[in-house]
Amino acid sequence: MSGTLLYLSERDVQSLAIPPGDARRIVLQAFRDHAAGLNLSLPKSALMLGAGHGFQAMPAASSTQGIATLKWVAIAPVPPGGTARSINGLIIVSDYESGVPIAVLDGNEVTLTRTAAMSAAAASCMAPSNPKSIGFIGSGLQAHAHLAAFLDLYPGLRQAFTFSRSRSSAESLAAAATQRGLDATVTGDADAVLAQCDIVISMVPGAPGLKAFLDARRMKKAAFACAVDTGRSWIPESLPAFDVLVTDSLAQSKAPYDINGDPVTTVRFGNDLVHIAGVDQPVAGTARSLFCYRGFAIADLAVAHLVIEHARDAGKGASLPL
Repeated sequence: MSGTLLYLSERDVQSLAIPPGDARRIVLQAFRDHAAGLNLSLPKSALMLGAGHGFQAMPAASSTQGIATLKWVAIAPVPPGGTARSINGLIIVSDYESGVPIAVLDGNEVTLTRTAAMSAAAASCMAPSNPKSIGFIGSGLQAHAHLAAFLDLYPGLRQAFTFSRSRSSAESLAAAATQRGLDATVTGDADAVLAQCDIVISMVPGAPGLKAFLDARRMKKAAFACAVDTGRSWIPESLPAFDVLVTDSLAQSKAPYDINGDPVTTVRFGNDLVHIAGVDQPVAGTARSLFCYRGFAIADLAVAHLVIEHARDAGKGASLPL
């Protein structure tokens, strides 16, 4: 075997500064391609070794983009006070036709980009057309990625509310929102975020003793919620208050997940992004809607393809011999 393998570190991927709009559009197209049978994926598989400790694999292949990918994610508990990451990922890329390895990418940065892109893609189909306020339940790295993605989609946003168990994280996100021209408020009242915002993003990590605390009945009658946390922060009994419930792929999940990682029994998803990505939604902007997902491998493939194209154009990364 001859040729080279492109390696892109986290710093390499970050330096490319992939535009949020480009990521959103390529993710939407990936879902349309999936509906047309132009790409394939398998549901996420997990090998769990204990609480908060395991490995996950997410394979996908696309004839239109000419690649196949495997996203490999390791999850490990971090001791109290530890600074190591609890999640580490890589994306392995092969040529679609020949199977020859093409690239290995840092998976953490790609995941940040694709997750925010998926949320924004769903919002473009489901959310009010001219939202003015956005609320963040959780204020970590994903919140910052979502802030950029939603400002790109909705430049008319005027207010941001940040809520987090860590006051410093909420303040950091509020400062970032202020720098982008929003009127930002740090609050310890999650109900107030739900009541005041046109868009709500929940990104609450799993933790021992966590209790669901978000009540969908508190939201505006016409508002959009995105549960990046698979739904664990939402009170299951309140979920019927959503008029529309959509996931990334019904083949992968049928309902949101509770704090124990089990599907809730109070609601089921009525549709998925695979089927609504290319269809005008008559209820968009008039209903209380929820997008909740597990993570879909075709989105990782789409963003990985975009990253590789940008890296080649910019001369980024290291070439390794095969």
